[in-house]
Amino acid sequence: MRDALLTDDAVRAAAHALRGQRGDEVDEAIARATWSVLTEPGDGVAGALIRELGAVEALRFAMDGGAEAGMAVSGTARARNALAEGRKRWMPRADPRAVTEALRGASQVGARLLVPGDADWPEGVDDLGEHAPHALWVRGAASLLTADPRVSIVGARASTGYGDHVAAEIAGDLATGGAVIVSGGAYGIDGAAHRAALGVDGRTLALLAGGVDRAYPTGHHQLLARIATQGAVVSELPCGAAPTKWRFLARNRLIAALGQATVVIEAGWRSGSLNTAGHAAALGRPLGAVPGPVTSAASAGCHRLLREYDARCVTSAAEVREMWMPGAGSTSSPPTTDPDRIRLLDALSSRVGNEVSELARRSGLAPQWIQALLGLLELEGAVTHAVSGWRRTVSP
Repeated sequence: MRDALLTDDAVRAAAHALRGQRGDEVDEAIARATWSVLTEPGDGVAGALIRELGAVEALRFAMDGGAEAGMAVSGTARARNALAEGRKRWMPRADPRAVTEALRGASQVGARLLVPGDADWPEGVDDLGEHAPHALWVRGAASLLTADPRVSIVGARASTGYGDHVAAEIAGDLATGGAVIVSGGAYGIDGAAHRAALGVDGRTLALLAGGVDRAYPTGHHQLLARIATQGAVVSELPCGAAPTKWRFLARNRLIAALGQATVVIEAGWRSGSLNTAGHAAALGRPLGAVPGPVTSAASAGCHRLLREYDARCVTSAAEVREMWMPGAGSTSSPPTTDPDRIRLLDALSSRVGNEVSELARRSGLAPQWIQALLGLLELEGAVTHAVSGWRRTVSP
């Protein structure tokens, strides 16, 4: 089995037709396309192996379990067991024909295969670490994956008229201002956000839980076709892959990673949108939620985010812009794009004080650097210090 997937003539011809590369470059593309066929999204064992050995050598090791490669990555019994279980998952899919079909399927629908190092590869997904995608399959304008700013808008599939209206207002306004609207192509809030962006000739990305050659839900066939023409449809799964419940959940981490901020507009108490919100919070991305009627079950998840997860209350596009550019809606302080300041401001609450140690845990910044930034922000009037700790100043 060793090197069979890398040396198969049909695989190499299909990869060359899709990427226009030869030699080591096409080896990397083939290896990553193969990993997208072998694994389910977010496979941490495969991700760790690729990080340790590189995609090509990791694939060779996965196919033959060579002792030399194994010594480099399997220093503990737990690691060796994880790799052994991983190979059991991957081997049943190790068929060169499946890789060839994925590559040819992408060519047939005009999709691109993006791998790390490509100009259009979105570095934000690398923040997912060993759970980052091995490759991305893209129909449409791949350059949107690295365009700024990008805002993820998600919410209930069974949305209300109120939710659809707010989603359209916020997404349309943001898209008019040049923001790329990122969502999941589903019914409800996702669809309203995509349509609003398209309606103002804006830019939008749809992240799918299946191959980019399969319109799902089928009722959004025309919408997804428009997005592929005016924006981009993206998936980490190869062409031909069917959406499953697990893949929808895994897809949510990409929506959160691609957005420079995430906004939840209507979500039930156990909504899948809360899963996306959780990924955004774990990645340190600004998180906002739109409040709804207290009697509406469709907004219970948003209220939960506001109450339990310190999400920012947003009611307009201007307030969403402030999530990644503090002060954008106010003349009291200049906007900043410094990533450390943004991370610190995002970690601060306007209602509850937090000590430096807690802010360090939330932001991932060093306590000494946080102290220095807090001093500057206090001089600007952006933060205040009380007995309970530091908190963000609420603009009048």
